Amino acid sequence: MGWWQVNADTLAGSRFVLSPLAETFASLKLLHAAAASHPGEQAWLRAHLPSYRRYLAAEPVTALLIRSGLGRDWIADFLTPTPHEEPTAFEDEVARVRAVSPAESRAHLTLSLRGPLPARLDRDDLPERAADLLTHVWEDAVRPYWARRRRVLEADVVARTAQLSQGGWAAALDALRPGMRWLGDNRLQVNAHEYPPREISGARLFFVPVTPQRVGWVSWEEPHRYAVIYPCAGALAGDPGEAAVPASLGALLGPARAAVLVLLDSPLSTTQLVAVTGQRLGSVGRHLRVLLDARLVERRRAGRSVLYSRTATGEVLVTAQRGERTGEPFTHRS
Repeated sequence: MGWWQVNADTLAGSRFVLSPLAETFASLKLLHAAAASHPGEQAWLRAHLPSYRRYLAAEPVTALLIRSGLGRDWIADFLTPTPHEEPTAFEDEVARVRAVSPAESRAHLTLSLRGPLPARLDRDDLPERAADLLTHVWEDAVRPYWARRRRVLEADVVARTAQLSQGGWAAALDALRPGMRWLGDNRLQVNAHEYPPREISGARLFFVPVTPQRVGWVSWEEPHRYAVIYPCAGALAGDPGEAAVPASLGALLGPARAAVLVLLDSPLSTTQLVAVTGQRLGSVGRHLRVLLDARLVERRRAGRSVLYSRTATGEVLVTAQRGERTGEPFTHRS
């Protein structure tokens, strides 16, 4: 297994950060695998996979580059620069890919391939090609959804911070991504691969959520900056239109209020509900107050966050109506 030696000061100073480039690379991986993990991803693939495949068909060298860079168990490092602490625009992040030296990009590809570099990739424009492909994915398949995705990622950070406050780093890290767990003795297992341990004490450590599920990787700029990229909670990442409010429940409570109740299959904060529904903060707050007064939901504090969940009565009400799938989508904004 691959693990990092992390001292208490490094762990205490770690931060959750957002990265448009990480979101774009995760989306590229999803496009390349063409395997969705939920209906929302399937709809997204149907919309954007043809454009991705047309791009690669027109650029066979780039197609070979990305196949080689994704590797079997090691991503070419120059494709995934470690995010910085401060919020950064996609254009600034992808410029770091474009600025990689040709020799360094070829060395990274050789490592990801675990073998010799194909003759067609022995060229100097690999960083430029990689940056152009990432820009295409960003413009075509990520940027149109970025406002909502950013809200979802921010909501995930709220949830992880609450989990950290409630159960400590062991609980927060064990649930972050498959293969990752806190081993004790200042050791953080980052994946299940047999890689040599790394001493990162004293470095900055970042945790970076992305919305595509079943993806994740680690990156670093030795010796000062390390990052773990992980899929955000599935309840947040799912397409808000993939499930519907039963018509009878919407008629009883109102479509927007019913949407809030239906979403509470697992505890969510107000911020998370805003991210998932697209409703305004004040609207979500009013719906929650009504549902609380009706004893359909309950709340509990987790660190600095308040999480809402359905009561037994709310569960019965939702379960009884769930056979209907023809109501209003979660994106209703009233």
